[in-house]
Amino acid sequence: MADSFRALMVTKTDDGQSAEIKDITDADLMEGDVTVAVSHSTVNYKDGLAITGTAPILRASPMIPGIDFAGEVISSDHADWKAGDKVVLNGYGVGEGHSGGYAQRARVKGDWLVKLPDAFSTADAMAIGTAGYTAMLCVLALEKHGVGPKDGDILVTGANGGVGSVAIALLAKLGYRPVASTGRPEEADYLKSLGAVDVIDRKEFSEPGRPIGKERWAGAVDAVGSTTLANVIAQTSYGGTVAACGLAGGADLPSSVYPFILRGVTLCGIDSVMAPRGIREEAWSRLARDLDLDKLNSMTNTIGLDGVIGAASDIIAGKVRGRLIVDVNA
Repeated sequence: MADSFRALMVTKTDDGQSAEIKDITDADLMEGDVTVAVSHSTVNYKDGLAITGTAPILRASPMIPGIDFAGEVISSDHADWKAGDKVVLNGYGVGEGHSGGYAQRARVKGDWLVKLPDAFSTADAMAIGTAGYTAMLCVLALEKHGVGPKDGDILVTGANGGVGSVAIALLAKLGYRPVASTGRPEEADYLKSLGAVDVIDRKEFSEPGRPIGKERWAGAVDAVGSTTLANVIAQTSYGGTVAACGLAGGADLPSSVYPFILRGVTLCGIDSVMAPRGIREEAWSRLARDLDLDKLNSMTNTIGLDGVIGAASDIIAGKVRGRLIVDVNA
């Protein structure tokens, strides 16, 4: 397959980094035992960091970013996959240290792939993307730690982002009472349309608080970290669980042990990058069962490969609502 195809390539130099759409061939891809015709990718916060250079996400240069993709297998030397299989990939360092999803073709290890559920098109899969898959991992963590719909309100921070939007939709579908925390109060109607029972200002959590506070949340999904996460933990009810999956507000945690030893609160770290295949398959199976596709469509916009560079800056600036699908062939 010597034909060229389009890819977004980021190149680092001593003066910084540059991103451009280029024509490349299979020879420019990294090693792997499965080649996939990529149909769709998406723009996650980590992609924004990588393309803008805001954080040192990229571990090689030149590099094709894009931490996830969905498409159809072209060729395979892996026992689990054959030509024509529909697959989805999230994480494993793809788009960071291994060429990623912002190209019309990808070559990866077959162990990194998951079968695309029949309920989803490749566009649906990337409307969900790593953000939605991470949201499902958070919900699974709440369930596995015994937090049920009748236990009380579930706080979702960073609610306008991809993780937050999907988490709200999932929690509402499962009978929970999600409360959305956002810095964009003008988005309250959107968040309530996804299933949020209330919308509160993120300022409530942005300043240092008491080591342990009034019990407000049976559980939480946090994509912000730092002071926000510390305040959420301090306000979590006895026996509650906080699923932490992001650090948009910082990587520090100015908390204390009080909520853990006085209330039995669980802080559950959510890793979407290296999660074993069994957990990934469970998450995608549950997404196919529990995610309302109408709500998914309401939080989704589609761009072409040419729009990714601008979208990367927008997502870092907090201007992106919900999910952005990238149609790499548009």
